[in-house]
Amino acid sequence: MSSVVTQVEEVLDRVGRPLKPYLPVLARFLLVVTFLEDSLRMLTQYGDQKFYLKKHRGFASWGADLFLVFNMAVMVSCSLLAIAKKHTLYAVAGLGSVVLAQGFGYGLVFESSFLFRSLSIVGGLVMLLADAHSSKNRRNTLFAGLPQLSATDQGTYLQLAGRVLLVFLFMSFIFAGEMTIVRGIVALIAFVGCICVVVGFKAKWSAGILILFLSISNVVLNNWWSLHHLHPQRDFQRYDFFQNLSIVGGFLLLVNLGPGGISMDEKKKDY
Repeated sequence: MSSVVTQVEEVLDRVGRPLKPYLPVLARFLLVVTFLEDSLRMLTQYGDQKFYLKKHRGFASWGADLFLVFNMAVMVSCSLLAIAKKHTLYAVAGLGSVVLAQGFGYGLVFESSFLFRSLSIVGGLVMLLADAHSSKNRRNTLFAGLPQLSATDQGTYLQLAGRVLLVFLFMSFIFAGEMTIVRGIVALIAFVGCICVVVGFKAKWSAGILILFLSISNVVLNNWWSLHHLHPQRDFQRYDFFQNLSIVGGFLLLVNLGPGGISMDEKKKDY
């Protein structure tokens, strides 16, 4: 059985080798696409966004303006930095601050769906940091507060944190909603895939399965383009669609980087 799996892995590796140089760029773009789309939506719906913040969130007029301008400026600038792989630490910090600000600003921070999605987005950002970190071949520390860790150790822990956070989106699918036989089977597959990603067992394969699962469900469940432009669910489905694309980007970074040193895949190499 193991020999068959090895042969399949070798075939897939040969097939995917021509695409590998483009995978990091694609992954980084997908990871930030939700921020780019969100900034565009804020710009085109500025009046509606400002009205909502003032009417339902108690913002002053100047506060709503400041909130929206801050979010748009940070999302666009940090997304471009992330795609270009420039000043990644600042890009990740900026995008992470947007996730936090929007959670509190729109009053969504305690909603389970938003929380799970946001944790997965943060996991993708952590993988982005690990990706940038892995390309540095010097032993300087990434965080001034962690001088005791070598660069290799820091990258390893970043990959572990990214793996754990990425799978949170699937928790909302696995444990929420009415359970049917079909849903139960799909949830079981997703659950096994999540466990494999977290512990780093066949992590690239597991991440690939979750990417396929998420991509199909995203098109089926969040087909916002099929709704009338005045449909009340259109913006919500579009928001979810692009957030899922960003999480796919995080998993693509995992496929490109591998699970890191703290994983079963890496430990097997020692035996």
